[in-house]
Amino acid sequence: MEKIKQPSVAGTFYAADTNELKSQIEKFARQNKNTYTVPARAVIVPHAGLVYSGRLAYEGISQLDKNLKTIFIFAPAHRVGFYGLGLSSYDYWLTPLGKIEINSQINSELKEKFGADYKDDAIAPEHAIEIQVPLIQSVFGDVKIVPVLIGNETPDKIEEIISFYYKNPEIGFIISSDLSHYLKHEDAVKMDSFTAQLIESGITDSFTPNHACGVVGILGLIKFANKNKFSLIRIDVTNSSEASGDKSRVVGYGTWFLFEGGKNAFLKEYYSDFILDLCRNSLKAQFDTGRLEVKFPKVFAEAGACFVTLEKNNMLRGCIGSIIPHRTLIEDIVINAQHAAFKDYRFNPVTKEEIPELQIAVSLLSLPKQMSFKDEEDLLGQIQPFKDGIIIRDGNYQSVYLPSVWEQLPDKKEFLKSLKVKAGLKPEHFSNTFEAYRFETVYIK
Repeated sequence: MEKIKQPSVAGTFYAADTNELKSQIEKFARQNKNTYTVPARAVIVPHAGLVYSGRLAYEGISQLDKNLKTIFIFAPAHRVGFYGLGLSSYDYWLTPLGKIEINSQINSELKEKFGADYKDDAIAPEHAIEIQVPLIQSVFGDVKIVPVLIGNETPDKIEEIISFYYKNPEIGFIISSDLSHYLKHEDAVKMDSFTAQLIESGITDSFTPNHACGVVGILGLIKFANKNKFSLIRIDVTNSSEASGDKSRVVGYGTWFLFEGGKNAFLKEYYSDFILDLCRNSLKAQFDTGRLEVKFPKVFAEAGACFVTLEKNNMLRGCIGSIIPHRTLIEDIVINAQHAAFKDYRFNPVTKEEIPELQIAVSLLSLPKQMSFKDEEDLLGQIQPFKDGIIIRDGNYQSVYLPSVWEQLPDKKEFLKSLKVKAGLKPEHFSNTFEAYRFETVYIK
């Protein structure tokens, strides 16, 4: 006889009436602001009531590959404390949209291989898993779920499970988590922006439960992404005031999807034309209205660093950039394009007539990583020609070369000497305080 779990939060977190629930989800589909087309195997989505975070959760779940046959739902335990991971012993879960099957085979494997156990008493009152189920049912046809409630457990365990099952292309993953809780709108925006930067840069050390209630699941996915050199791409970040209008005490929401590659590779593959057009239009705007209004995907709201290079008749006409992300990528591209055209002290400002003749290139920079070395020979041995961009620093002296400079200086010793001279140092300079950082670029031209 089938064992069916009845809905626990229908009528509170989502509509109990079938037609009302369908109508609500259809509204999310119409409101969908997400323009990304790449299918994903893993997403982070919020888990508040559908009236508050349903649009954003729908956009994340819609990003998942429609060929998936099983979807994990990792969510934090809000109401019942326990150690480890909690599973559902039911065969099916019921919502107003019908029943959905639990993958009992994976449940058994999780119990045997990963020490999970059935925790129906903890799952019964929990909203953070169930709230995702009607959205899954509306987006997918024949799909099974694996509800996993996270008790007192480590991110490493979540990463281990994702790594094990990611080998099967028919399995996907939802990390269910809200962001900041009950701050004023202005404070929530600041904290959630910081949390977003942690997620998008793959930094785990600074994460705390204050940043997100589902911190363990999020960290598990970040660790998996870091290990495989994948990236988490922003779909959107907002808070409950968008729906309620009340900014006195809000809950933050964010949605990201996992891309199988670096963020800059994603930008090059899907947005090269957009980036180059953005640069050229930002130059034209200086001679027209002086204002540039453009709609852009939320990935450009992530922090980013780039260099913009202008050439005319294959001769350098201007080059300005950022080494460290310190503003949104959309701002960095626009500002660096304008500065390359009008504020590179080596050249006269670009004229309006020149703009159609310019060749534009954009280098998207990875985060610089400090290099450890005992002497100059050790440093030279670690540098990878034609791959590494290099930053050197000693006291107040600093300079940077993009990887493209290797085309003019292919010898490592000459490359480093020239970099020192550019910084204002002597070619043979070296000291105990000498620092070097490496980075990579994705080149769009």
